[in-house]
Formats: sequence, C-alpha cells, structure tokens
Amino acid sequence: MPVYKAPLRDMRFLLNEVLDFPAHYAGLSNGKDADPDTVNAILEECAKFCEEVLAPLNLSGDAEGCRIDDGVVTTPKGFKDAYDQYASGGWQGLSHPQEYGGQGMPMSLGLLKSEMTGTANWSFTMYPGLALGAMNTIMQHASPELKGLYMPPLVEGRWLGTMCLTEPQCGTDLGQVKTKAEPQPDGSYKLTGTKIFISAGEHDLTENIIHIVLARLPDAPPGTKGISLFIVPKVQVNADGSLGERNGIRADGIEHKMGIKASATCTMALENATGYMIAEPNKGLEAMFTFMNTARVGTAVQGIAHAELSYQNALAYAKERRSMRALSGKKEPEKVADAIIHHADVRRMLLTQKAVAEGGRAMIYFAAQYADHMVNGIVENDDAKYRHWDDKLGFLTPILKGFLTEMGLESANLGMQVFGGHGYIWEHGMEQIARDARISTLYEGTTGIQALDLLGRKVLLSTRGKAVREFTALIGKFAVEHMRNGKLRRYAADLARYAAEWNVLTMRVMLMARKDRDVVSAASHHFLMYSGYVTMAYFWALQAAVASQKLAQGGNETPAFYKAKIATARFYFDHLLPRAKAHAVSMTKPSKSLMKLPVDAFAFE
Repeated sequence: MPVYKAPLRDMRFLLNEVLDFPAHYAGLSNGKDADPDTVNAILEECAKFCEEVLAPLNLSGDAEGCRIDDGVVTTPKGFKDAYDQYASGGWQGLSHPQEYGGQGMPMSLGLLKSEMTGTANWSFTMYPGLALGAMNTIMQHASPELKGLYMPPLVEGRWLGTMCLTEPQCGTDLGQVKTKAEPQPDGSYKLTGTKIFISAGEHDLTENIIHIVLARLPDAPPGTKGISLFIVPKVQVNADGSLGERNGIRADGIEHKMGIKASATCTMALENATGYMIAEPNKGLEAMFTFMNTARVGTAVQGIAHAELSYQNALAYAKERRSMRALSGKKEPEKVADAIIHHADVRRMLLTQKAVAEGGRAMIYFAAQYADHMVNGIVENDDAKYRHWDDKLGFLTPILKGFLTEMGLESANLGMQVFGGHGYIWEHGMEQIARDARISTLYEGTTGIQALDLLGRKVLLSTRGKAVREFTALIGKFAVEHMRNGKLRRYAADLARYAAEWNVLTMRVMLMARKDRDVVSAASHHFLMYSGYVTMAYFWALQAAVASQKLAQGGNETPAFYKAKIATARFYFDHLLPRAKAHAVSMTKPSKSLMKLPVDAFAFE
C-alpha cells in the first residue's frame, strides 16, 4: 500500500527562507494571527491528520468506490468518519472570515492544507474542495441575507457545496447552457434542467449540499451573455437556518471513472428546484470565474500532489529493489545486485519527479501570495485591490493549471515506470496515482483551454504582451542580481536568455496572428508549456540561490538538504528546461501543416 509523509521540511523552506511568508502575512489585514509558530502548529496537525487518517483510506477508497441507490450516494468505508474529524477540526473554515465562524487565516494557509490532504487522498479532498469554491462564490457575490444564511454552516463544514456548471451538450462551451430559471412571486426561481460531471453532487457526508447552478432566465439573451447564477440547496433552508423540505434536485447517476473513484461524480436532475439568484441577472458566467480561478489553482495543486506521492513511493522502492550492477561499478558488492537507484535512468525519473513536485510547490506558493492579496480585496470591499491582484494571478493561473497537471501526470507515469511490472499492479498503488492524475489535465478546463486562455485572452487580447513583460521583468531582476555570482551565473544567464526569448516569441505570435488567426490556437499549447518550463526554472534558480546562501551563512535546515536543492536545480536546468526550446520552435511555425489537410482526408473508408 502506498504511504504518504507530509513534506514539511520543503514546505517550511519555501515559506520561511525562500518566499518569506512571515513578512507576507505581517502585511495582510487578516495575517496577524498567522505567525510562524501558529503556522507551524497548523502544518504539523494537518500532516498528522493526513498521514494517519486520510492516506490509509486512499487505496481502499479506490477499490470500493461510491455507489448509488435511488438517488442516494454512499461513500467508501471510513470516509464519513474521516470527514467528521476534518469538520470538527475546523479545517473547512481555516481561511474564511470569523464573522461566519471561520478562523480568518489567509487563503494561502488553506491551500497548504489542501496540498497535504490532496496528496494523502485526492478523492476525499474533492468533497470539501468543491465546497470551498462554492463558499468563495457566495461570499463575493451573494446578498448579505444569503451569506448570513448559507455561509456559517458551510464554513463549519456541517454542509458542503458544489458547482453545477456544464450539461450534456456543453462541455467547456457554457454558452450552450439550457437549464431554465423561472422567476417566482416571492423572489425565488424554479430551475429545471440536467447537469453532468458534478463532483460531490450527492453523498452521505453532510446533512445538506449547497449547489451553485448556472441557468437561463426566460428573457435571457443567447450565448454567454445570458447566463445567471443561483444557489440551489439539496434541502431547503428555513429563514432561521433550520432545514425544511427536500428540494427538486437529485442525482440521477454517478460516473464510472478511470480514477478518483471514491469521489462521486454525478448527473444532477433539476425539476422545479427552488433557487436564489446571486450576482446580477445574465452575469452569472462572470461571477462564476470567482470559482474557476479558485478551482484551477486547486487543480494545479493536484499536479504537485500526484508528483509528490508517486515520488515518495518510487524513491522508497528504488532504494530497496535490486537489479543488475551499476555501469560505473558495483555499489553494493555484498548484495546479489545493486539497488536500482544507482542506475542513471532511474535517477532521471526520480529527479524529474522531485523537480516537478518541489518546483511546482514553489510556483503555487508564490501564486498563493497573490491570492492572499486578492481575497483581502474581497474581504475589505476594495474592488481596485481585488482586480489588481486578480489580474496578476490570472496570468499565472493557466500556467499553473495547464503545465503542472501535465507534469504531474508525467511524474505519476514515471513512478509506475520505476516499479517496472509491479507498478502496473493495483496493490502497490502506483497505477492508482496515474489514474487519479489523469483527470487533472481535463477538468476545470482542459490543457488546450488553459493554453488558449493564456495566449489568446491573457497575453494577446487583454494585455497585448504586457503580462509576459511584467513577469519576465521579475526573472530579469534575478538574472541581473546574480550574474556575477560564480555559483549562480549559469542560472542567471540561462534565465536572461529565456526571459528575452519569451517576449520575442510573444511578439512573433502576435504578428503572425494578424495574417493567420489559426496561429493562436496552433501555438497555444507550445506557448503554455514553454511558459511553464521557464517559470519553473525561475523558481528553481531562486531555491538554488537561497540554498547557496544558507550553506554559506547557516539556515534552518541541514547542509545536505541545501545541497540537494542545488543539485536538483542543476538537474532541472540540464535536463528539463531544454524541452522549452522545442516548444519555442513549434509555436512559431505556420498553421498550414495543421489546418491544410481536408477533413475527409483524415481517414478513408
């Protein structure tokens, strides 16, 4: 059975020595209680819960899965008890306002919690994770009355929530939503329609489930400009907060999936279900992106979660499994063969996993600081502050979601490869990690959708390249500061070249798109992956710089820890960053080789 040990040393290194979270928290209006001792206590308690409660349920939950009987979903054995412990521990409201019963901690602490719970058991984490998105949407867009009614039990964890967005005909194109919302004399609405792929749409963990639903008013304009957003509770809520009658929303079935089998993915039927509008009429899609940004960063966490879990177990196996002798000579002459960790190709796989997990963690923690400022803008009713940080986070979000989930999936597959044939066997848990990781590149917008969002919307349309210029300025600043440092010069020089090239490639694609609109779509995947490799390179160089300084001056960790950081950074620049060059070449090719072949010529009957 796979095991999980929370990587607290690496987390503390990033929090305290690389990204200076103590200073960051000190500058937040809701950060005064997030002092280093409190943060450390939270991390240690969460780690204990994840290692002892959630991780042991991961394999058994995959084997048992969820089952449905007449609309009632039963989660795997142990999940209800684990969730009760999660809720009673106050974990759901960790980063939500005290006025609703939360602990009022910065949003980033909730993200650290989600990383650990998600690595230990991603299926379990889906249940409270979807509720967090619903809570954030309600908190920002609902009326004070609705917030007062729904937020306290959600923050307490007594209720959970979902987002009911897509439908059978939609996919990602939510402009095709058909669910209808009929206004009622009392100000409520009656919703009728079908929603699919609804994670945690029905379960036995809580007494109520609060669905956030996209639907159309009778006079709504077509397309994305005619969609509104509604709260639809599973069980109707009385004015005093008590539960009333069962509402007209139910699960018609659950999906039989490749992975995350302990997470109930439901088809939801709405039949005159009572709902309450949040946000403005016909502006539901805009409000929904509050949830989408949260969800996409949360899905990026899945990328590093599966890389971390696969790496931990592959590393343990590689130290024990013996096969052949190392090419450079016997490493363990007293044994029948050398451990496979002494083979260079196995080290390539392990170091790729390590580089992705630790490099991706740094990327997400950096973005989490942006998210803290963004959420503070919401809490403080400072729209200008919110929009400023939302824009900055918005540029990073598709890179995090698209690149890290692709790399997390690669890392999960590498873990299977380290195990060889044993990796294909269910009992070892490695193939489950790969199956669970597969969905991360699909939901909350496929990698292709993230790529179009990054290049088409964030870079070309919204900022005309400014977003790239601003972020590469940060990279350039690092390069200038370290160019004369003998130990860091190669990182600085490489980053300077890639930062300049990133801007040149952006301009080339922009100019090519004037004559060939298909270029944007053709280049987008390569642009996203290039952006991801260069962004991760910056954060590996940053970690190497801090580790080098701590080796010379002393730090919180051992010299071996810092040396491992420097060695992993060297591996990343030598073996993974060069992949960006191939993406650079491909993104500037004309779209003809993609688009010229007639549709009928793809296959012949």
